[in-house]
Amino acid sequence: MFGQAQIAVVVPAYNEGQRIAATLRSIPEYVDRVIVVDDGSSDETSARARAVDDARVCVLRHEQNRGVGAALCTGYAHAFAEGAEVAAVMAGDGQMHPADLHALIAPLVAGQADYVKGDRLSHPEAFARMPLTRYLGNCVLSWLTRLATGLALSDSQCGFTALHKRAHERIPMHALWRGYGYPNDLLGFLAEEKLRVRDVVVQPIYAGENSGVRLHHALLVIPLLLVRVVARRLGRVLSNEPAASALH
Repeated sequence: MFGQAQIAVVVPAYNEGQRIAATLRSIPEYVDRVIVVDDGSSDETSARARAVDDARVCVLRHEQNRGVGAALCTGYAHAFAEGAEVAAVMAGDGQMHPADLHALIAPLVAGQADYVKGDRLSHPEAFARMPLTRYLGNCVLSWLTRLATGLALSDSQCGFTALHKRAHERIPMHALWRGYGYPNDLLGFLAEEKLRVRDVVVQPIYAGENSGVRLHHALLVIPLLLVRVVARRLGRVLSNEPAASALH
């Protein structure tokens, strides 16, 4: 436990058989549950995850690849159903430094935030560590996301995040975008619900892993998702529709 809160880590993984075991072994001891969601891998991701000698690890598998957003929805649902109060996300490729997890979940446990995002762009070595195209692309997409959501955030595309159970209960997870671009869509829902979003500076790690993000995601998918976010916000304002949480 972290303080008095039960903590889960959701590990979405697609063909991460070479890296998954090292990722799982790196997760700090204060984490209560580790939920690996194998999103239809064609390699030994599930088998190697199950082979890790750690009673906290639970492996769930999608028989077909559904997308990283879908994997997170599966992981979140399982984590909170099993009693976790906070669910963090650490990718199966080892891109998230476990030493940063403490700072990520602390504002949630303290009741100071509902969702916390890692911020690589504010790290003093971000420009040196991140590939130039990713650095510039993330800067542009983060700026667009700030415009679309109205949230003051620095690194919209960072997947190192933590979500509180109370926020999960207020977000229509069934409507979340299933593929790459899910962080932008989720931030839109968080903004609509007026939930508290905070940035925490984390280390940018690039160790030769293959990114699943392609040019069309950055140039087409994510901008269109942000248009959808703006349309939802405008639609709610024009119809004077209350937030989903107000209907309960």
